[in-house]
Amino acid sequence: MTAIPSIRLSELTTQIHDTISGVFGSRTFWVIADVTSHTYKPQSNFHYFELVEKDQSSVKILAKIGARAWGNAAVNISNFEKATGQQFKNDINVLVQVAVQYNPAFGLQLNLLDIDTNFTLGRFEQQRKETLHRLLRDNPAFIRLEGGQYLTRNSALPLNSVLQRIAVISSATSAGYQDFRHTLENNTFGYHFEIDDYFALVQGEGNAKQFLQKLIEVFDSGKKYDALLIIRGGGAQTDFLIFDNYELSRAVAKFPIPVITGIGHQKNETIADLMAHTSTKTPTKAAELLIAHNRNFEELMLSIQQQLVIKTFQMMTYHKEQLNHLNQITINSVKNLLHEKHRDMLNLSGMILTNPRIIISNKRKDLSNLLTNFTSFSRMYFTNQVRYIGHFESVVRLMSPQNILNKGFAIVKVNGVIAGNADKITPGMEMTVTLAQTEIRTKVIAKSPQHGKEFEL
Repeated sequence: MTAIPSIRLSELTTQIHDTISGVFGSRTFWVIADVTSHTYKPQSNFHYFELVEKDQSSVKILAKIGARAWGNAAVNISNFEKATGQQFKNDINVLVQVAVQYNPAFGLQLNLLDIDTNFTLGRFEQQRKETLHRLLRDNPAFIRLEGGQYLTRNSALPLNSVLQRIAVISSATSAGYQDFRHTLENNTFGYHFEIDDYFALVQGEGNAKQFLQKLIEVFDSGKKYDALLIIRGGGAQTDFLIFDNYELSRAVAKFPIPVITGIGHQKNETIADLMAHTSTKTPTKAAELLIAHNRNFEELMLSIQQQLVIKTFQMMTYHKEQLNHLNQITINSVKNLLHEKHRDMLNLSGMILTNPRIIISNKRKDLSNLLTNFTSFSRMYFTNQVRYIGHFESVVRLMSPQNILNKGFAIVKVNGVIAGNADKITPGMEMTVTLAQTEIRTKVIAKSPQHGKEFEL
């Protein structure tokens, strides 16, 4: 029997090792692939996994190879997880730097050297852009883009003047939710809020359906909420992927109650933020927005109240001025009436002064007639007439100016002219006062109406 030529397995694997080392040597390659069959041993800081490539149109695997990472490569994976917020695990698509290695004991495998952070972040952003494009393309009735801003049916809803009845979707254990409640319950203005909680898991894209169900529960509650608050605390970027979900974002865009988000991110907005009525950076900011909105309404009411007080005061002032005006008219009318009556009295006094002259003139005429007929009358008649004349002379003497002056009256002259009334006499004016034996020059200090009756007969 002829012997078959053979070699030991180790000799064959050594030849394979030498051949692979000769072809690949120290060369490295950047490879795009999906991670599968991943395990991690924290004691040794080793990652064991497979890299696979799948047909995009089916689930058929086009290529698969084992891989591992340790030492600096494990540190690079840790840095990748911190930078992206994406855990290195099964079913993620990555761009990794690898070296080909063949070991006779373990076979062919790839050693991971580095992992590209920007590639993964770029895929997140690409998925985000595709979702936004789909929202615009498939929902033109309630989502549109104008001037770089997304306008939705929800963002067009008017906010009630007071936001008091609030529905909240959040995690029950979220620190951000606790901050939200604390801010509302301890607001400095003492505003009261009625809050209904709809707790759900608020991270991980796989929980989007559960979150969407909470939106439906709020809608089906039939309660007239003033706003729906979607809040959660901070986290890694991939923690917010749930809020980039197409179905969830679409539901927010067409939700019939104003949606206010406070998702806790400080950098990029989520798609849900863009679809909502109003977005804020944190749960605390969302609570402050509610308080500030209600404060604006209260300040408006206080301003209206102040305007009403001012208008009322102005009307009262106007009516007071009208009453003062009518009062002044009444005073002036009475004053004018008194002046008129005073003038009438002065005119009457003037008539009394001029009547004696007329009487004397008339009597002189009578005397002349009597003298003509004197010779035809007897002594007795003459004596009676003398007595009669004497009587009238006494009356004349009584009515003479000098006699009137002797009784304590005075004659007032202004600029040498007897002042018949006081209309043209004003304070500060000089005048002459003639008494029975003295003439006095004086100046008017004050002027007031005289209503005394001591000179009435």
